[in-house]
Amino acid sequence: MANIIRRDPIREMLSWNRAMERMIENLYDDGEMGFGEPLNLRMPLDVVENDEEFVVKADVAGIDPDNIEITFTDNNLSIKGETRAEREEEGEEGRYHLRERRYGTFSRTISMPGSVDVENIQAETENGVLKIHLPKKEEVKPRRIEITGGSKQNVIEGKSKNK
Repeated sequence: MANIIRRDPIREMLSWNRAMERMIENLYDDGEMGFGEPLNLRMPLDVVENDEEFVVKADVAGIDPDNIEITFTDNNLSIKGETRAEREEEGEEGRYHLRERRYGTFSRTISMPGSVDVENIQAETENGVLKIHLPKKEEVKPRRIEITGGSKQNVIEGKSKNK
């Protein structure tokens, strides 16, 4: 026996609309998109760990490093900043026909997965990428431990007669 599925195009369109709203809200922290108001942008990050340190990388192309604030408190790294829109003045540059570049404030706080030597944190920007070096504390760095004691096993060497 075949099941009959009843289609409701209005409900499907509303469902699609809600999905789009959720997708747009995920792009922005506060979900507000007022016209002419700066947006609270989400900053994507990469966190890499090696034996000596954690390295946090973030794209900051076009952002003045003076407009970025980095803080470290209670094993949480916070990055805050702002990108400012250019003034919309007709004249020298003309009128906008397309305007897609984002502007507004951004902030991101992440909890670090290990203990960090706070006194030696360093940050640098190169080619539009912010790199924050967070050295590990000495007590959490991996160390090779020698095993002592036990007896060495004797190896018996033999010679073959068929040479």
